[in-house]
Amino acid sequence: MRIDKYLWCTRVFKTRSIATTACKKGQVKIDGKSIKPSKEVFGNELIVVRKNQINYQIKVLNLPESRVGAKLVDQYRKDVTPKEEFEKTELLKYAKDYYRKKGIGRPTKKDRRDIDNYQDYTTEE
Repeated sequence: MRIDKYLWCTRVFKTRSIATTACKKGQVKIDGKSIKPSKEVFGNELIVVRKNQINYQIKVLNLPESRVGAKLVDQYRKDVTPKEEFEKTELLKYAKDYYRKKGIGRPTKKDRRDIDNYQDYTTEE
């Protein structure tokens, strides 16, 4: 079975064209090598899929005949992604909340209060 079809059948990607595009962009790897969408998948292979800034590691258990229901996905793949990958996204989320790009415009009221509180704190010492 083709890798793009496998990823679509096991519900890693919503459509097969999205799976094909991900393969072409190098977001899908087997044994650390980027692969083409037409690469054949066999049992017990480890597939690394980069999706939403997380490197998902999927072990192929079996090959489905066609797209399977969400409840049956566990029969065909096993997610062996380490927990550290999910912790990285938590850190990214917090970093984005507090990061403000230069040149965005005037500070908001909250930004202004934070600046005033910081200035008051530094002058007290």
